[in-house]
Amino acid sequence: MATIPVPAPEAQVSISPLGRVLGVLFSPGKTFEDIVRKPSWITPVLVSTLLSIDYIVQQIEKSPRGAQLSADQKAQQAEVGAKFTVAIVYASGLLVPVCFALLVGLVMMGAYNLMAGAGARFSTAFSIVAHAGLVGIVSTPLFLLVLFLKPPGTIDPENPMATNLAALLPEESAKWLVALCKSFDFFTFWTLILIAIGFAAVNPRKLKGAKSFTIAFSVWAVYVVCRVGWAFIFS
Repeated sequence: MATIPVPAPEAQVSISPLGRVLGVLFSPGKTFEDIVRKPSWITPVLVSTLLSIDYIVQQIEKSPRGAQLSADQKAQQAEVGAKFTVAIVYASGLLVPVCFALLVGLVMMGAYNLMAGAGARFSTAFSIVAHAGLVGIVSTPLFLLVLFLKPPGTIDPENPMATNLAALLPEESAKWLVALCKSFDFFTFWTLILIAIGFAAVNPRKLKGAKSFTIAFSVWAVYVVCRVGWAFIFS
C-alpha cells in the first residue's frame, strides 16, 4: 500500500518589531507567544526611551520651580545648564527603560523559575518586560495632555495623573500611606498583567490558569511591602 504523505506543518509567521509594539497592547497573547519564540528588545527600548525623554523634559519645564522663574532667569539658566541638562535628560531617558527591563526581568525570571519551574531564560524575560513597558505609549501622552491643560506649577511631578489611590489622599497624609496608595496604580496593574501573559507563554504547561498572574502580583506585593516599610522608617 502506498503511504499517504503527511503535510509538513506550516511555519508560523513572525510578527514584525512594529507589529509587536502595537500587538502587546491590543493582542498580547499572540504577540508574547511570538516574542518567546524569538526574543527582541531593541524596538521597545527605543520607543520607551523616546517616551521617557518627553516625560522628563516636560517635568522640568512644568515643575513648580521652573514656573516661578522669569523669562530672563530661564534664559540665564538655559545658557549655564543647557549642556548638562541635555546630557542628563538623554542619559536618564535611555537608562530608565533599560534598567527597568533588566532589573524587573531578572527578578521576574527568578520568581517564575523558582516558584513554577518555568525555565525562562534571561533574554526572554528581558524581552517580555521591555515589551510590557510599552504601556507608556498610553500613559505618557496622557501625562503630556495633563501638562498642557493645567497651569505650570500646579502639577505634582511625582504623581501627575489621578491613576492611583494616592490622588484621593489629603496633602497631610503620612508618607507610608502615600507610598501604599501610589502602588495601586492602573498602569502598574496593566504592566503586571502583560508580564504575566508574557511569562505564561514561556511555559503554558506549568503556568496554567491564574498561576502566572499570581506570581507576577506576588512579586509586586513584596515590592510594595518594602516600599511602604522604607517610607515608614524614614518618614
